[in-house]
Amino acid sequence: MGPRSVPLLPLLLALLGRPDPGRAESCDLQPVTAKPPITLSYATSTVPRGCVSNSSMDTGHESMSLSVKWSEDSPVPLLVTVTPQADACSRPAVLILLCSRCSAAVTSPCSNLIIRTDAHLSPETIRAPNLEPPLVSSDLLAWALATYGGITSYSELQDPRSVQLHLGEDAYSPPECIPQEPFNAIQHLETEVFFHGVKGCPHSDAQSTRAAHIVHLQSEPSSSITEVNLSVRCRQNSAGDQMLILQSKSNFTWSITSECNIHLLVSGNYKMPLFSRMFQGTLLPDTEQDLIAKAFEKNYSVIASYSAIPASTHITLEIHGHEMVETPVTTTPLVITQPPDLPHRVLLTLKPWKCTDETMEIIIIRSYLEPIKDVVNITLRDISCQAEKNATHFMLKSPLSHCGTSLEGRGYANNELILSLARDAVLRSVRVGFQCEIPRELFLRLFPTADFKAPQTELEINKEAFVQASMRWMDHPADLQLKECWLVAAGREPLLLVQGGEARGAGVAVLQSPSSTHGRKVWRFRFTYTVPEGGHIPFSAILKCKAGLQNDTIFEKVLEVTVKDAWRPLNYHGLGLAAVLGITFGAFLIGALLTAGLWYIYSHTPGFQHGASLGEQQHQPQHRQHPEHPLLHQQHGLTPPGPPEPAQPPANGLGDPPQCH
Repeated sequence: MGPRSVPLLPLLLALLGRPDPGRAESCDLQPVTAKPPITLSYATSTVPRGCVSNSSMDTGHESMSLSVKWSEDSPVPLLVTVTPQADACSRPAVLILLCSRCSAAVTSPCSNLIIRTDAHLSPETIRAPNLEPPLVSSDLLAWALATYGGITSYSELQDPRSVQLHLGEDAYSPPECIPQEPFNAIQHLETEVFFHGVKGCPHSDAQSTRAAHIVHLQSEPSSSITEVNLSVRCRQNSAGDQMLILQSKSNFTWSITSECNIHLLVSGNYKMPLFSRMFQGTLLPDTEQDLIAKAFEKNYSVIASYSAIPASTHITLEIHGHEMVETPVTTTPLVITQPPDLPHRVLLTLKPWKCTDETMEIIIIRSYLEPIKDVVNITLRDISCQAEKNATHFMLKSPLSHCGTSLEGRGYANNELILSLARDAVLRSVRVGFQCEIPRELFLRLFPTADFKAPQTELEINKEAFVQASMRWMDHPADLQLKECWLVAAGREPLLLVQGGEARGAGVAVLQSPSSTHGRKVWRFRFTYTVPEGGHIPFSAILKCKAGLQNDTIFEKVLEVTVKDAWRPLNYHGLGLAAVLGITFGAFLIGALLTAGLWYIYSHTPGFQHGASLGEQQHQPQHRQHPEHPLLHQQHGLTPPGPPEPAQPPANGLGDPPQCH
């Protein structure tokens, strides 16, 4: 028997820790027949069958009927709450509950509520004063009409977890209760129902610990729901690396209360009780297969559950866990490799990391770490890479090739944040692993020197500038080409710098680029920006480059730069209208105060004739002079009158001092 052939591509991807793109297509979702990995319930006012009428208004009781059916035994007792309108219980009401396979608890502030049911009631309900004998009827609607003479509402429920009924009769309801399928009972009922349509992939990677749970809200066009409250709970044995994908309309807001250490991928916006801010979600696809592909793209190779439910205002999700093969965990003294839940929840919610094609930057506002407390230091996997800290922030920036960052993931940089916590003179560490997505886009940087270090945004006239364009493209990076680069400035003709990988124009040269690593392609060139003598010098310019594939897929990047002239300071660039007006007013105020002060000195100088105008003073006999104040004349743009022709000075070069008459 010959050796068994093994597909080469899946084997290579498995060795590299990358998902096989074909596996997303091979994930054929099937109903989960065994014990489901989750318990999910959601609030709704749409019942499978129901009706309302005003036929009870002429009777002695308001009559509400519930017929409950079950797909399987209920895991929890059914909770029924009956509430009056405007806190009034003046009219007697009767609740008819047909629920032969359930335990139930009925609560109401109305002491005159009559309960007729075949359910197993809780002790608190049995002690109610108006509990009548159980009903026995297969046709609940006919029995209620015959017994009480009228029906206010009738609802059939499937797998309810809880029901809230609102008392009140409507004279505008139909005269007869004729059931409709389905029926919108929003005027008098809201129920939370269990979802038993969970699906999953039976052939998912059983060896993987990375499992995804997908909740897909499917909104009707007429639905007015825009906010959903999601409560997530995890059992203690639900360990492992799991992701919760929440898909909804882009205008939805998710209010998430979670007790789990779980990664979130949310469409729309979302908020959490730990934080006062709103987080912006991610644009997610809206089809079943594309959502599965998104989970595989995030390296979650097990689709543990997929639940497509109607839009709802409240969802409860309990994750039981994904069974996985246990592997030994190596620990380091004083380092908790299975950290407490809270640091994970905080950091995975904040997601303070941001990556480019060559750097990773982490910025954490210190006040956001208050729920964790006692954070004294933060490092990456390589503990020599420590975050700088000030009174408000932790900040860390590192090349993707340093600090223990791994680029094995497809389009992701993997590392760990290590939080040093000091409590009661004991220092301990908590590790939080994360993935930083590397955008699939073109990056553009300007450098002052040929070593391509310390990028800047200043372009100096008549001086060489060095440009680097780069991009990560995991699929065949060699196919990427730098199409063209332009320099565009207001009042100047656009300058074509590079086209088709070749230099265009005077002073432009294409430089040797570093070799591609981890799918990253780099292009470099230099140029000199010149302005003819007497020509217009712009304050700013735009450097624009395009890269693409042979199939005309184009990526464009624009970098705005400040044009620097050696003879022109840059201080005026970027001043807003408020700053210009402030400077102008300040200059005017200083000038006015200076003028007033000098005029005061001038007017109090001996010999000044009060009431005489400046022109009159200039025509006074010049033998009555007073000390001059040049600044005063400069303020008014005047030249002080010259003295009369002096007499021939004596031999020592000094004249007689002026005389006052």
